Amino acid sequence: MFRYQIQGKEYEFKEIIPSGNETDCAYFNDVTYVTRNGVELKLQIITPFNPMMQGKRFPLVVFVQGSAWFKQNCHVNVPQLARFAQRGYVAAIVEYRHSGISPFPAQVQDAKTAIRFLRMNADKFGINPEQVFIWGDSSGGHTAVLAGLTCNDNIFDTEDYNEYSCSVKGIIDYYGVTDITDPEGFPSTQNHQKPDSPEGQFIGGKDVSEHPELAQPTIAMNHISKDKLVPPVLIFHGTSDRIVSFGQSVKLYEKLIGCGKKVDFYAINGADHGGPAFWSKEVLDIVEAFINENK
Repeated sequence: MFRYQIQGKEYEFKEIIPSGNETDCAYFNDVTYVTRNGVELKLQIITPFNPMMQGKRFPLVVFVQGSAWFKQNCHVNVPQLARFAQRGYVAAIVEYRHSGISPFPAQVQDAKTAIRFLRMNADKFGINPEQVFIWGDSSGGHTAVLAGLTCNDNIFDTEDYNEYSCSVKGIIDYYGVTDITDPEGFPSTQNHQKPDSPEGQFIGGKDVSEHPELAQPTIAMNHISKDKLVPPVLIFHGTSDRIVSFGQSVKLYEKLIGCGKKVDFYAINGADHGGPAFWSKEVLDIVEAFINENK
């Protein structure tokens, strides 16, 4: 109990004693990291905050928001990632050039540039530049996977901030697209693979089945081989996903396992395309364990 005296009267109050380790968040909204196609591309950056932590560096998770490669809502997962940041991580949500502005590989280029920008500004945002992970959902999962798989390759990249690395220590994939040519890959897409479909727009408004030369570089499995260094991968996919089939993640898992790479896959029973199940404490505990194991 906390006792307090005033004007000769003494009061007793229930007392809470802070541990000193409580963590809040600071939010840096709409941080421009590059301008391309006449558009300022922005980051939503969330950092842990505690006056006792000044000068401390935290692992960075770069999150690519899904959008069927159309214009993103980069604020929709700010609350969820703020909860994760409170665990002691810097979270940065990436805006990429959408398919209406520029087709593939613009989205992967932008993700890599964002990583370089954040490393360049590590001091400002309290980032440990040696502990960088990339995370994404749906089309953002596709972008995250490709950026991670090719982070040591001289492809899907630009010259911006190239004195800084775009390498990552691991990839976290939430129900990401892995193969736009899969005839059963998008269960609810009526115009699947047609020029006006999301995947058709992604390759420049072309019919996916008629343009293998454009589609093949977008397939995640084509960037995995036994002799290639690949960061560890953590996959989550809902078993009842009606937008991106569960089988898309199975394909990625099979290729990684077949090539002897480090991968873990969690099927979220009954989950559709995203939703609260993917942000549960249990799932975030798994994500955090993956980061701690590989950082």
